[in-house]
Amino acid sequence: MADQGQVTRVGQKAPAAERSVTAAAALAAMGIVYGDLGTSPLYTYQTIVDDVGGHPSATAALGLLSLVVWTLIITISIKYCIFVMRADNHGEGGILALMSLVTSRLGGRGRTVAALVGMGLFGAALIYGDGIITPAISVLSALEGINVVTKAFAPYVVPLALVILLALFVAQSRGTATIGKLFGPIMLVWFIVIAILGIGGIVRSPKVLEAINPLYAIAFLAAHHWESFIVLGGVFLAITGGEALYADMGHIGRQPIRFAWFAVVLPALLLSYAGQTALLLQNPKLSGNPFFELCPHWAVVPLVVLATLATIIASQAIITGAFSLTRQAMQLGWFPGLMIRQTSDQEYGQIYVPFVNWAMMIGTLALTWGFGSSEKLSGAYGTAVSTTMLLTTALLYNAMRDVWRWPVLPSALLSGVFLIVDLGFFAANLLKLREGGWIPLVLGIVLFLIMTTWHRGVAAVRVKLSEGEENPGTLVADLDAGRIRRVPGTAVFLSRTGTAIPVTLIHQVTQMGALQEAVVTLSLVFEEVPRVAGDHRADVKRIAEGFWHVTVRFGFIEVPNVNVALASARDQGCPLKLDDAMFFGARDEVVPAKKHPRLPAWRRMLFAFMYRNAVRAPDRFDLPADRFLQVGRQVEL
Repeated sequence: MADQGQVTRVGQKAPAAERSVTAAAALAAMGIVYGDLGTSPLYTYQTIVDDVGGHPSATAALGLLSLVVWTLIITISIKYCIFVMRADNHGEGGILALMSLVTSRLGGRGRTVAALVGMGLFGAALIYGDGIITPAISVLSALEGINVVTKAFAPYVVPLALVILLALFVAQSRGTATIGKLFGPIMLVWFIVIAILGIGGIVRSPKVLEAINPLYAIAFLAAHHWESFIVLGGVFLAITGGEALYADMGHIGRQPIRFAWFAVVLPALLLSYAGQTALLLQNPKLSGNPFFELCPHWAVVPLVVLATLATIIASQAIITGAFSLTRQAMQLGWFPGLMIRQTSDQEYGQIYVPFVNWAMMIGTLALTWGFGSSEKLSGAYGTAVSTTMLLTTALLYNAMRDVWRWPVLPSALLSGVFLIVDLGFFAANLLKLREGGWIPLVLGIVLFLIMTTWHRGVAAVRVKLSEGEENPGTLVADLDAGRIRRVPGTAVFLSRTGTAIPVTLIHQVTQMGALQEAVVTLSLVFEEVPRVAGDHRADVKRIAEGFWHVTVRFGFIEVPNVNVALASARDQGCPLKLDDAMFFGARDEVVPAKKHPRLPAWRRMLFAFMYRNAVRAPDRFDLPADRFLQVGRQVEL
């Protein structure tokens, strides 16, 4: 389907090289990957302390710290760093890449494949829900630190957060290629500062180090019974940025992300949480955010500034991730075509998706204004991410069995451990539904319906259009017999269905009785791999004299520049003159079928709206707008 792109599991693949660990790569990982995880100490411990009444006993405080410590170790260090990041799709990560990896090994359209696809799509949809909450809770929690110095600033926290977030989203169209170089160093300073503050607290109460013993966590859960689920919902906030490790793997590399985690990020986080706990052991009646209470009074304002910068970086990473996810979903055929702009000629990952940006901005600003504080917003945070992590574990099991070819027993045992942890956090976050946890879930469900409707609608259009296509032999025979007059010029016809004779070409021959001297029918295919090697970019098939069918292939993270791809077709014997070629495509209008509708009415109306407003082929595929002609037609579904 040339206007929207087909997806296939067959094609040439260009595996991504494993990146080595360098200082620059480790810094990049800290700036891009660890913003969310790195700023979680701002609000996590305050939330779980409030969940137990605000003044936990020494034993309870150690139990809380032990829960956080072992959550970071099991979920991030073991599950994501060691196992999930091993399940790369030719160097790329993220739940959509994982979904493509496991389903490509199964093939077909069975129930197992459908279930795995559903898991991947719903997990991806939920990431958008997380994306509108993370910037709001992060920036609010940073600015609220000034309350440690003076309460007079409290009325201005929300307005200032709104201004910062508005500026962040408005600036997206300019890209972050220049200022992004500062993200890594700023986050490194952040991790050093929170580690030093944590060490200061530990020195005053070394007993806190006993929390490394997991028995404290087990004892806390056993003593509090079902009430411990409330606490687990707060503990989960410490790992909400875990998916970023996997999602950004293709951009940064597996080894730099792992090195930055074990060498810098994990030690800094553990020291920060331990320091906050030590402060509670020393002063059980402490009120306020223990993170900022660790800081000397004179340094609170500089710390608030640094925290604000760190949360802006965390927010930027979430926004950039949403843009990348949108591009993947579009090119895998699960999302309508949207305008995408490349904001840097040097960094491939620097893209801007206007619709997603403004939609996220509206959602983030509304949540910031509506909830008004990080404490209240923490109730809405976690439901989406915990669901995504649960779905990732299910897909990981299939990767173990079908990709790595592990036996059932070790696959089941390891996945079972991760599943128990994920189910515990998932159940705990369900308790937050009334506090706002329903918001990201509803958003995820809506986006899931949009994705599945688009995919089914495109498939229905392809089937409908294929019914009107001509047998290639008939047209070839007419061309060879000279019954179709050839006129000067070059024409490129876009084929939605991937066939050599699209309907648009038939219409021209029928109405004009002629065809250009050089004709190319073009099919665009998106592979379920990240990149396609240059020597396999275009496949050329000669149909008749002066008539070729060209299939152009792209990976699901590549920029689909058709002109560049067609240039490679010339090397395979297709003498295209792109400078004066005319491009022909169809502009379809979806209408109700008189008999035997292919889609339910509500899906048809939703699909028709998206189809009508999807970005045009010249804009998406970088075709010359002044040499692109569209033929309007109605498609009954």
